[in-house]
Amino acid sequence: MTSLSEAKPRVGVIGLGAMGMGTATALLEQGFEVTGCDVNEAARAGFERAGGRSVSEPADLSATSDVVLLVVVNAAQVEQVLFGEFGIVGGLKPGSLVIQCATVAPAVARAIADRLGQEGIEMLDAPISGGAAKARAGQLSVMASGSSHVFELAEPVLDAMAAIVYRLGDAPGIGSSMKLVNQLLAGVHIAAAAEAMAMAIRMGLPPEVVYEVITHSAGNSWMFENRVPHILKGDYTPLSAVDIFVKDLNIVHETGRELAMPTPVAASALQQFTAAKSAGFGKEDDSAVIKVYERLAGIKLPDAANDSGEE
Repeated sequence: MTSLSEAKPRVGVIGLGAMGMGTATALLEQGFEVTGCDVNEAARAGFERAGGRSVSEPADLSATSDVVLLVVVNAAQVEQVLFGEFGIVGGLKPGSLVIQCATVAPAVARAIADRLGQEGIEMLDAPISGGAAKARAGQLSVMASGSSHVFELAEPVLDAMAAIVYRLGDAPGIGSSMKLVNQLLAGVHIAAAAEAMAMAIRMGLPPEVVYEVITHSAGNSWMFENRVPHILKGDYTPLSAVDIFVKDLNIVHETGRELAMPTPVAASALQQFTAAKSAGFGKEDDSAVIKVYERLAGIKLPDAANDSGEE
């Protein structure tokens, strides 16, 4: 019998948002048979136009998937798509593999792996990073942990979706721990970039000049370079939303509390994202955290209507 590692496995992708859609499409282009699942009809239609098959309920892809990628938003959605009324667990064959990519607490990743193991299903704890563009190119970074057997099962899919796979340990939870470190830094950097740009605008500096100078100076960060253009264009179309960092920095905060470790810088960033959410910006791009300063500092941000960078 051919093992998953010796042939292209059939892949299910649950969650066709920016990251999931990109990953599912990249797998299609690598010759995988891919079924996508999302509650959003437009997302399903978009994936079908790309050549994939789509379903609206997770259970509907169980019978046609050897490997299932979970690219959903939070632990509650992971629970629902795995173990809910229309979850995949009852329909997956023993020996199937779940690659769990959502950002969840390490303890949650361990608990999910234990429950799947009781059903004869393997799990790779594999949070992802890199954004929508790298997902579409099959160039993500994967922070993974699991047994050598699980890595062997996952290898064909990981090779197609990632530029680099960090093998961080042999137990679930380690990959999720590393993702929390990443999200702590990412959230803090976005909040800091927003505050810096707000202060620059308040002092009367031209935002475009600030961006040019900082991206060639020691104060630059990947998040500054990536997110500030959204602010300059006044375009807050969500790629990663404010709500995501409210969730992820809350996980950082709760994990710190469990470890009896203070995280004051992350806590400050969490307050900024929470303020942005409270002001109605939760569904906007995470760079919209700067909008808090429109009210606090009385600044005027660039807007799309006044964007002079016409092409």
